[in-house]
Amino acid sequence: MINIPEVKIGIVAVSRDCFPESLSVDRRKRLVKAYTEKYGTDNIYECPICIVESEIHMKQALFDMKEAGCNALCVYLGNFGPEIAETMLAKYFEGPKMFAAAAEETQDNLVGGRGDAYCGMLNASYNLKLRNIKVYIPEYPVGTAEECADMIHEFLPIARAIIGLSELKIISFGPRPQNFMACNAPIKQLYNLGVEIEENSELDLFESFQLHDGDARIADVVKDMVSELGCGNKKPEILEKLAQYELTLLDWIENHKGSRKYVAIAGKCWPAFQTQFGFVPCYVNSRLTGMGIPVSCEVDIYGALSEYIGTCVSQDIVTLLDINNSVPADMYKESIEGKFPYTHRDTFMGFHCGNTNAKKLNGCEMRNQMIMARSLPEEVTNGTLEGDILPGDITFFRLQSTSDGLLRAYVAEGEVLPVATRSFGAIGVFAISEMGRFYRNVLIEKNYPHHGAVAFGHFGRQLFEVFRYMDVPLADIDFNQPKGMLYQSENPFSKKA
Repeated sequence: MINIPEVKIGIVAVSRDCFPESLSVDRRKRLVKAYTEKYGTDNIYECPICIVESEIHMKQALFDMKEAGCNALCVYLGNFGPEIAETMLAKYFEGPKMFAAAAEETQDNLVGGRGDAYCGMLNASYNLKLRNIKVYIPEYPVGTAEECADMIHEFLPIARAIIGLSELKIISFGPRPQNFMACNAPIKQLYNLGVEIEENSELDLFESFQLHDGDARIADVVKDMVSELGCGNKKPEILEKLAQYELTLLDWIENHKGSRKYVAIAGKCWPAFQTQFGFVPCYVNSRLTGMGIPVSCEVDIYGALSEYIGTCVSQDIVTLLDINNSVPADMYKESIEGKFPYTHRDTFMGFHCGNTNAKKLNGCEMRNQMIMARSLPEEVTNGTLEGDILPGDITFFRLQSTSDGLLRAYVAEGEVLPVATRSFGAIGVFAISEMGRFYRNVLIEKNYPHHGAVAFGHFGRQLFEVFRYMDVPLADIDFNQPKGMLYQSENPFSKKA
């Protein structure tokens, strides 16, 4: 996918000067060998200049990694480690970093071959805190070469998201539609995260769209749309305008990303968009998202931010959906009860007008936006992509700044059930364990908007670590708690249904 970083992790082994340097050298070599045999050589670089024992070594390692193009760092404690030099290495390295430590290999070599990295990790963590350095520390950070190789590989999606955010610009068009105060976007936290924001008028976008009238590239984009839609191309008369709009957005990105490498868009889609542009932008939004350029609806800036994080973590298409409507009781009885391990309250429908990419729909058709067509001429509401969302694992999540400027996030893993929705739009029947309690005690209690980002797969562990690395307070990273684990706001005497 375009628009997300390539990660290259520099592996630097460290050694305390009273421990054998050869211990760290040999363990680093075994670690790199284990990684390359399992995952290849594309994402790592073995820093061969030195074993870091001092500040001088630290500067040499920094220079070597910069020359090698490393944008992420793994500090590997082959033995106890030099707590000052190793934490200075993390401090001065520009990019995400992790710490891991070597386990002892055998009972037959616990004199000259004992490294004490288990102890060294404690000192490292203490010194990192003294210096206010953010690092990723795996759940259990001490392991064999093979286990540490897995830890480094698990760090890749986290590093990819952190790097992406540091080079991200969110481009928005227009203020939120009326009655959409829930999608508020205090921008201070964007800057705190290192994200740039460019806010534009809808009129600027409309002018650029008009200037693309007759663009020679339109025919090729239309051809690609026809191929993608196949027999679902129910509104062929609108494709030229949609292609013109797609080129408008892509050119805007290229001309406005400035010093940034990556872009996400928070777009306007109503109420005046349809009457002035002559269509709705849902299908185009889905196509850009398929390229790795998330486009949120209704100028949802933190929705676009969340989508981008999900794109980096999953390296796959994401979508943004309304946590929309309950599953009717008769549908639950007929299609879910007894077939899947979910109560009625564990289920809901996720929906949006038509912004989900065709590759994530179980058959799709180009349609008009039925809700908008209730009050507008149908011909100006064409441009949605409708279909049931493919069944399979999903992660529902969102990063949000509250109205008073505090960062907050939620993550909930679940699935889209193979149940026909019998409805319209891009929509699916979702199931998340204990969703009823999560809905009340997180989404409502903590004032989240109705939009949630959806990654296709289970990525809760990685997203949690991304949010932790971004300094979202741990108490404010919520998840769907299992039975018996009460939310802070939950009444322990409530009647359970």
